Amino acid sequence: MMSENHNEKQNFKTLIEDDEIGRVEERLEIIDAFLGTERHVTLQEFLDVLREKGADYDPEFVRQCLNRWVEHGFAQKEHFEGQPPLYEHRHLGRHHDHLICTKCGKIVEFNNEELELLQLQVARAHGFHMLQHKMEIYGICSECLAERQPLVPLTLAKQGERVEIKDVAGGKSAHGRLASMGLRKGDVLEVISNAGQGRLIVGHGPTRLALGRGVAEKVIVSLAVQ
Repeated sequence: MMSENHNEKQNFKTLIEDDEIGRVEERLEIIDAFLGTERHVTLQEFLDVLREKGADYDPEFVRQCLNRWVEHGFAQKEHFEGQPPLYEHRHLGRHHDHLICTKCGKIVEFNNEELELLQLQVARAHGFHMLQHKMEIYGICSECLAERQPLVPLTLAKQGERVEIKDVAGGKSAHGRLASMGLRKGDVLEVISNAGQGRLIVGHGPTRLALGRGVAEKVIVSLAVQ
């Protein structure tokens, strides 16, 4: 890895010298720190990395450097849902996809050769010559699942989750309201939208339903068996 990063740095040095954009040594110091991270970092996180190494650069200059590396193919700029832009080292000839936890933001890189082959087959079946692709799978990581209570109010369910109604708290009015919407214990719901305020939108079979937060708070659910 050290040898590869050294070669990457020398390759970058040649390109920016040809660009004649100046501040070459400072740019080389910054990319040296970046190549050593080997993880997804925000601009702020990378600024912290630089400061730990005793380098305190103007954030806008560092941002320009990061975007220049993206242009030259040394870095990738990722836009995952609910997160600021993230930068990672781009290794030529290697591809990976991502698992993203919607609760803690954890990112797991993975590569599956069978999946890669299947994507090529799908593209060819539709007459496509695939140039590039990316896969982002959003869910909840094992650590966050372990911390989660087995039964929670529907208001705490995450967008995209499938949950099963286990109970309904409250009196006859709450039960009656849900019954009027065709909901009962044992039903499985898909959480389409839950912004933390306002109504929740859930899928019940082929139907989309809007539940006020007061009612949704009374619906006790668990994760549905996949």
